[in-house]
This record gives sequence, C-alpha cells and structure tokens, in this order.
Amino acid sequence: MNETDVIVVGAGPTGLMLACELALAGVRCRLLERRTEQPNITRAFAVHARTLELLDARDLAGDLLARGLRVHEVQPAPGATLDLRSLETRFPMILIVPQSGTEHVLEARARELGVEIVRGAEVTGIRQDARRVELDLADGRTESAAYVVGCDGAHSAVRRLIGVDFAGRQYETHILLADVRLTAPPGQALFATGNDAGVVIMVPFGDGWFRAIAWDRLREQIPLTVPLPMEEMRDAFHRIAGTDFGMSEQRWSSRFRSERRQARHYRVGRVFLAGDAAHVHSPLGGQGMNTGIQDAVNLGWKLAAAVRGRAPAGLLDGYEGERHRVGAQVLALTDGFNRLVLGRSAVRRAAQAMAIRLILRFGPTRRILAGRLTGLGIAYPAATRGAHPWTGRRMPDLACEGGRLYELLRDGCFRLVDMTASGAVAEAVASAAPEVQVTRYTGPARPGRPAVILVRPDGYVAWASGGRPDLPARAAAEAARWSGPHPATNPTPGPRASSGCGGPA
Repeated sequence: MNETDVIVVGAGPTGLMLACELALAGVRCRLLERRTEQPNITRAFAVHARTLELLDARDLAGDLLARGLRVHEVQPAPGATLDLRSLETRFPMILIVPQSGTEHVLEARARELGVEIVRGAEVTGIRQDARRVELDLADGRTESAAYVVGCDGAHSAVRRLIGVDFAGRQYETHILLADVRLTAPPGQALFATGNDAGVVIMVPFGDGWFRAIAWDRLREQIPLTVPLPMEEMRDAFHRIAGTDFGMSEQRWSSRFRSERRQARHYRVGRVFLAGDAAHVHSPLGGQGMNTGIQDAVNLGWKLAAAVRGRAPAGLLDGYEGERHRVGAQVLALTDGFNRLVLGRSAVRRAAQAMAIRLILRFGPTRRILAGRLTGLGIAYPAATRGAHPWTGRRMPDLACEGGRLYELLRDGCFRLVDMTASGAVAEAVASAAPEVQVTRYTGPARPGRPAVILVRPDGYVAWASGGRPDLPARAAAEAARWSGPHPATNPTPGPRASSGCGGPA
C-alpha cells in the first residue's frame, strides 16, 4: 500500500494548484490522474484579477502573463462596457490564456516542489476511518493518505463514491465550440455579439488559433453526438455576427450543454471536494477555473496545518463554510449572465441589459459588479461577533519592509503587518508565535486602515485591530491561536518547500 499525507485526485488546474500549496508547506502529496496523457484541447481560457493576485503570491503570475493576452474592457451586456483599468490591483485585466498554458505553469511548479504525479490512476473505491483514507484503483493497487481531495471534474468519481449529491440542473441551450484559424480576425481582443438568433464569441489563443463559441437557437435540437462541421459554425457566425472572420481551418469542434450544479457538501470526513467536482455552471463570465484555483488556495494551507498538527479547532470545517458560499454566489452570477444572454424572452433580455447599463453608471454598484466578476470582491464572514470590519476581506498588496506584501506571502506563511510606529507588536508576536512572519508597513498612512493586520497564507485577513492599549498582547495571542500549537515533529518538505512555516530550513 502506497501511503502519503494527502492524495489529490485530478491533475487539472485545481488539483495542480492544491498540490503546489501542500508541497510548499512541506506536506507529502501524491497527485492521481485518470488520463494517461495531457489533453491538447483548451476548455477554460479566462484568468481573472483575484486569481492572478493569488498566483502572484506564489511567484507564478509572471510566467502566466508571458503566455496570455490582456483584456482591459468587457461587455457584461449589450451596450454596457466595464473598464477594468480602474480596479485597485496590479492586475486590472482578464488574462486570456489557454488552459493548457495554465496547467503547464502549475505542473512545472508542482514537479519543482517534489509532487509525485501518477497518470493512468483511476479511483474505483474509497474507504475511510477516523485516521486514514484508502483508495482502490482500477489496476488493483491501493493508496492511503490522511486526507483525500477530489479535484476530478464535473463527473467526479470521488464525489460519487462518498455519496454527495450534485444538486442543480442542465441548461437547455446547446453550445457550439470550435478551434479555428481566421484570415480576418476581429479588432477586439475579446469579441462578443448577439441578436435574436443567438450569441457568438471569438477568443484568441495568441498562437494563430481562435476559440469560436456559439449559442445558436437554430441548432438547439441537434443531438450532442452529431459532428460539428466548420460550415455550421460559419453559418452561425454569419447569421449572428454578420461575418465568420474568414474561418479557414478547424482542428477541433464539439457540442455540449452546460450545467448549473453544486455539491451539497464539500467535505465528508477526511475527503474534500474542490473545483468542478464541487461546482459547475454556465461558461459565461469565465468563472470555472478561477473558482477552482481559489478553492485550492483556500484549502491548501488549512490541510497543511491539519497534517502538521497545527490546525485550530474548526479550521478544516471552515473550508466548506467559506467556499460553499462563494460557489453559490458564482452560480447565481453565471446563471444571471446566462439568462441575460440566452433568455428566450427578448423583452426580458432588453430589460436586464438596461439594468446592467444602469448599474455601471454609478461607482458603488459598478465596483460591486466588478468585484464579483473579477473575484476581488470575495470576502469571508468573520467567525466572531465584533470583529474588525477588515476581517475576512481580501488583503491589498501593501508596501512593506522587504518588498510588496504579496511577494512576502510567497513562502506560504501567515504574515502580520504592523502599521504602528513603536514596533512593540512585532516583538510580542515574534516571541509568542514564531511561525508567523512579521513585517512593518512602509507605505503612506491612510485613514480607516487597522493598526495591525494578520494575513492568512491565502491573502485574506484572519484578524485585524485598531490602536488599543493592549494591542501587542492581543496581536500575540491571535497570532498564536491561528498558527496553532507547535508539533513535536514536522514532515520533510519538497525541494522548494517553505522553511518558515513549520518545515525545517
């Protein structure tokens, strides 16, 4: 029997990101993938601002930016443009990059960190008790780990085997997909238009190929198994966009129906679900891969703390508590986009488009919509009453001693940002919680900011406080509570695993 600390099932973006998070924290991790080879077909291609921030916090954003096309304006409804340049982030954009490029960057980091990736491993059975989980594989082998995470997609074997319901429904409208070459590509980086006949989108991959997407009401009753010739896609674009942009070659095509479903639970005992195994929805809005990667970053540090014996009470339950809520919000957002774009009532579509245009006219509502679309507006509820308003919020990338905050988060540690002048907080925390890295804020003073902020490894605020007489002692107590008791031993980290959060140097 092969034993390890955590087994991740599924080597897509979510599973790869989770494996990287675990290995960075010094946790032994094995990644099982049913497919024997990486597919060359791109599904997801939009990387939003919050996902880029989290990748920046692991020194991965630069590699991905070099592969992609930056889009700074989007149209959430006809005649309504959302300019992303005004976002308060280093990444005011949607990055268009093939999913294969994202997986390449993540797999390279996983292997660098020492993650074992096993292909051709199909899970057929799961058993668990109070201490371990055992997986049966189709080839007769058995794998064992303290925890298992199913990142194995919409048809997740892990979800089925632990008996979790995948609640929701399937959309009626077929989606036509094709990868094509164009002789007269559109001038916009991300082209989209629609009329009563349907909606079409054209997305550049940056290598001469484009993803053509069509919701064609004339083709709604054609069975999904019928091949999709280029002539059919050309016809759809001509009727909806007035041009096919010179489609000259097609390397792949498919028909499918998207779904709106969410797992009832993200955790059963020692088994967790993340990514498409936990939630699937309309591709409009480009939320799927982003939500999965963010699931992984949320769960990774919590599982690592549990494996190392440093998890505060309730920490693992907090994964479902935080991410199930986010998943439901994403389903609501994408379902709204789906009804806006593909609804059968022209009157209702026009009314919804008018509402979106009205929302974008006003700063507060525009920021709310932008925050939901880009992920920058995601916040988690505080666990205690009376918590500082910053608790649970996305942490901005502040200037600190030693560099930007998100550069300092690359070790995967908790980081306490001290904005006081005395330095007493830093001294108290360093003594009480050596696992927590302390840094001094060096940027300009701004009203409303806390005096001290404890930042989680996933870039969200664990605890914050304004100035108070007992601030050093309170900060030390909170830092010690979040970092947990010091274990007697720690697992041996991978080649690039963190040496500052419990793993040996």
